[in-house]
Amino acid sequence: MTLPPLNDAAHPPAEVPVSRKSRHDSIVGELGVGIVSGEFPSGTTLPPEAVLLDRFGVSRSALREAIRVLSAKGLVVSRQRTGVVVRPASQWHLLDPDVLAWLVASQPQAEFLRNLLDVRRVIEPGTAALAALAATQDELNGIRDAYERMEAATDSPADGLEPDVDFHRRIAEATHNPLLAHIGSMLSLALRESIQVSNQAPNTHVLSLPRHKAVLTALEHRDALAARQAVLVLLDMTTADLAQALHLDMSGELGAEVDTPAAAPAPRSRVVARSPG
Repeated sequence: MTLPPLNDAAHPPAEVPVSRKSRHDSIVGELGVGIVSGEFPSGTTLPPEAVLLDRFGVSRSALREAIRVLSAKGLVVSRQRTGVVVRPASQWHLLDPDVLAWLVASQPQAEFLRNLLDVRRVIEPGTAALAALAATQDELNGIRDAYERMEAATDSPADGLEPDVDFHRRIAEATHNPLLAHIGSMLSLALRESIQVSNQAPNTHVLSLPRHKAVLTALEHRDALAARQAVLVLLDMTTADLAQALHLDMSGELGAEVDTPAAAPAPRSRVVARSPG
């Protein structure tokens, strides 16, 4: 017996209902982006429940579950007689993968990358120094493997993206410090975004290889000071790459100037929520 072809006019495909989970995720995501983008400023209350129910077309239980998720991520707090209040940005769980993704999606790109560079300057040099002393030989081999995969991707920089992220994540894991390993894992999404932008500058991937090789060499020689310095140089060059890709003044918009690799970066503001109107 011949079966009718799929999706022909006489047998249109059945509509696939939106799952409860996907609808729930959609509500969480839309409200989350609204909060981190400033649509719902810190210190203000979210629209009344009736308004949100009408906006999303969901049940009261589904909406309340979404609010509980946002509360667990540090974005809101429910208060009797007040409603759901947006918390200050300093209390958001910024390393939560969802919150980080919402920041990437809603924050001006240069501002997000500048904040990320500040974080990397604080964390990565010390992480590399600790990894130089703590890494096992197997972990060093894993870091080298990530570097060699980057090196093999010279004809296709896009193929070097995941090995590059893996290189930095494995260094964090090699510290044997679970907090640093967790931070390294949580920053992978943001780092991936940064690498994709910096790769827009000409020859960035090829030029980055010696910088990563210097970090690897310092780690393999168990030289903590050299590892720290190599990462600082890598981050200064990353600053220049991002500035070139975004057509910005690297000394004014992104990080420190590249001719002072050991200098501490000037303090910069984090995500600042708008004052309640």
